[in-house]
Amino acid sequence: MTDAASPLVATAPSPVAASPGYWAGVLRRLGREKVAIAAGVVILLIVLAAIFADFVAPTDPTKTSMLRRLRPIGSPGYLLGADELGRDMLSRLIFGARLSLFMGVVPVFVAFVLGSIIGISAGFFGGRYNTLVMRTVDVFYAFPSVLLAIALSGALGAGIANSILSLTIVFIPPIARIAESVTTQVRTMDYVDAARASGAGPFLIIRAQVLGNVIGPVFVYATSLISVAMILASGLSFLGLGAKPPTPEWGLMLNTLRTAIYIQPWVAVLPGAAIFITSIAFNLLSDGLRSAMEVKN
Repeated sequence: MTDAASPLVATAPSPVAASPGYWAGVLRRLGREKVAIAAGVVILLIVLAAIFADFVAPTDPTKTSMLRRLRPIGSPGYLLGADELGRDMLSRLIFGARLSLFMGVVPVFVAFVLGSIIGISAGFFGGRYNTLVMRTVDVFYAFPSVLLAIALSGALGAGIANSILSLTIVFIPPIARIAESVTTQVRTMDYVDAARASGAGPFLIIRAQVLGNVIGPVFVYATSLISVAMILASGLSFLGLGAKPPTPEWGLMLNTLRTAIYIQPWVAVLPGAAIFITSIAFNLLSDGLRSAMEVKN
């Protein structure tokens, strides 16, 4: 697995990055990224299925039937088979998308907001403040994301809320480093110097000149972390540190089905396939956004 702490190095954006014409160009270039568009469609379908799971899922995902346990794929009334307790796999996959997506998107979004604030302020003000903030960030950044997530979840205790908090802490350092790196480049640009010469205060300069030119590269990097967050969240649930039975969640489903791998292997690998497809879709969409926004590695 690629470590979540592998940042891209972005070139300093131009002052037109916040203009409507720039974003129109981004949308135009994104429209030419066929793979990214296809990945976006896959993500949209998964999100819609999760939102409308009550209407899309054929049965109650928690309804058990020991007479129908481990039904193979294609069984009558069980399109994707049944799990070890006779629960419909299609329904559990659809309902499981809710929690899996939630645990993948929310930590990255919160880390995106907090990490951007930390990184932009450190990069803009520099000096001792930058040294203090970034050395503190480096303490967390030094640990592999998987080990840090497990350690934090183990210390905080099992549960969905603690897993989300742990993943948020894991993703703040790499996002902060990206924001700090880009802000350090932007603050030396002529248009920032001109704003300073005109008498604008630091917070006005950050809002008007820096934020619009920094947020794009940081956002692109954050989207690439969603797939990592989903994998880590599923791993925590697999280890018993995330969702608890009978909650449908893809990582937890992998855990409960691992004993059935030799009996119904195709049914047992379905949650893993769902995690793989969704993660790949988010990665491809992130690559398309990166190309469209002309963010260089």
